[in-house]
Amino acid sequence: MKKYLFFVGIDVSKSKLDVTFLEKPLGKKIVHFVVSNDNKGIKEIVKQLNNRKIALEEVLISFEDTGVYSLPLGCYLTRYKIDYWMIPAIEIKRSKGISRGKTDKNDSKDIAFYTLTHLHKLRLTQLPELSLMELKLLFTEREKLLKSLRIIGSTSEGIGYIPKEAMGDVLKINKVVIKQLQKAIEKVERKMKEIIQSNEQLKLQNELIQSIPGVGPQTALYIILVTKSFQSFENWRQVACYAGVAPFQYSSGSSIKGRTKVNHLADKKLKSLLNMCALNSKKHDAELKQYYARKVGEGKSKMLVLNNIRCKLLGRIFATINRGTPYVNIQKFAA
Repeated sequence: MKKYLFFVGIDVSKSKLDVTFLEKPLGKKIVHFVVSNDNKGIKEIVKQLNNRKIALEEVLISFEDTGVYSLPLGCYLTRYKIDYWMIPAIEIKRSKGISRGKTDKNDSKDIAFYTLTHLHKLRLTQLPELSLMELKLLFTEREKLLKSLRIIGSTSEGIGYIPKEAMGDVLKINKVVIKQLQKAIEKVERKMKEIIQSNEQLKLQNELIQSIPGVGPQTALYIILVTKSFQSFENWRQVACYAGVAPFQYSSGSSIKGRTKVNHLADKKLKSLLNMCALNSKKHDAELKQYYARKVGEGKSKMLVLNNIRCKLLGRIFATINRGTPYVNIQKFAA
């Protein structure tokens, strides 16, 4: 690991960046200033570092992952190969302990101080390639369109209860809107397929994941997006933790002996998709079907066994990706 001497904490908002410089030995604050959240403002941060004769190789810049608002900063730092760390907001919040009040100035200082004191956790951030960024945007747009389709479609539930005279015009409008939404969803899905097919790595990963019985195209795509094409996680256990399917022990001393359970801090979308895959697998995958029946027969909770299947599927996904070959059902070759 590089030895950083200066730490820059940046609190990102829509229109501005609050910036704090810290020096390593004692976490001494050098300066705080505010710039605009655009290329001009980001260049000003680099200028301030140069004015203080601070070499960029000795600097680590940190900021919270605020979605699209932090993207210009990440793109600029990536382009000029400046080391930076995009940190989940909840990590910084929980590291502060008891605190009162909140300002952007203090937040930037807290981010810089967190970086200084948690260097052992450092994983330099790398933005995903453009095709992944576009896929993520399209996936999000598809989710919005599907949600809108469900909301608009729910109006038809009133048929039979509300007089036809009152429902007539509403249903006509709904029919037009639903048709447009369905066309938009088809267009988005078509574009996503084009991007995957045009990128050899994404195409291969998508095919490998879908070679596993029970795993469909939406789950395959979402796992690729979440793992940034399998660059953000080292193994399936880390993804299991992220998805909220990894079990954790809850005990303390001699009196508190809680049952082992999953944690609610999770990507609920990924957990939901894995659950659907597990339900499919226990019906159509002979090996997992036998496993489910055996464990339930032993008296295990059905949800516990189902959660184990979710983890097994993640293990299979990472195995196929690491090996670079499709999933092989070895059970059918058994004597």
